[in-house]
Amino acid sequence: MPIQLDPPRTLIQHIDEAGRALIGIWACAASPITAEICASCGLDYVLIDAEHSPNDLTSLLHQLHATAAYPASTIVRVPINDERLIKQYLDLGVRNLLVPMIDNVQEAQLAASRVNYPDTGVRGVGAALARASMWNRIPNYLERARETITLICQIESTQAVEDVENILAVDGVDAIFVGPADLAADLGIIGQAGDEAVKSRVIHCIKAAKAAGKPVGTNAFDPTIAREYIEAGADFVLVGADVTILARGSEALVEKFLGANT
Repeated sequence: MPIQLDPPRTLIQHIDEAGRALIGIWACAASPITAEICASCGLDYVLIDAEHSPNDLTSLLHQLHATAAYPASTIVRVPINDERLIKQYLDLGVRNLLVPMIDNVQEAQLAASRVNYPDTGVRGVGAALARASMWNRIPNYLERARETITLICQIESTQAVEDVENILAVDGVDAIFVGPADLAADLGIIGQAGDEAVKSRVIHCIKAAKAAGKPVGTNAFDPTIAREYIEAGADFVLVGADVTILARGSEALVEKFLGANT
């Protein structure tokens, strides 16, 4: 008899089980080694980035293999809201998909349609060939596929903040993630993600998501700001990144051992 497998839990299921905000880390080095280090460190989730990192389908697959052994959830950010790329990411076995630069309802609807099979969506059917269904070892995968996926739309512009309630109301948008860095840039204060103008908009989106009954995440490397967002109701918060930890840590070694000699 063929092996029968259950799909891994989704991010939403993880949030429900935890009963608290999940704390996560970016994996931006395009390395299965650093992704595995992040997944096994004790944090709740890893976000593998393909928007601002040198990832392709093969490197993503290696990282999905590396993180699968650990209880941390894995989110993957696709570089663009594109039907073909989203299909490929889902077929690789991405369960929690973050789609960037969702500015309005129409873009959210497109993202939602791209994670659904027909007749409610446009995802191409190749489950028997794909890791997503574990090569048809997940029973009734085609009928169950959508329940195995969390679609997260990224809110990172003033337009998106203004339309966030309507974006949250789109059928198929399971969660939102607020991006303070691009939001700061859109407000004309690039590099100032901790500015009150940015924070107030992030908190507005958190409140909107709570009212809509959908999970909301954000990014805050400053621990004080991260705690503010958690207290405001954020369900999943990124508090660091593999590359920045390596960069700052190596700089600290320079300062400690070489100091003024550099």
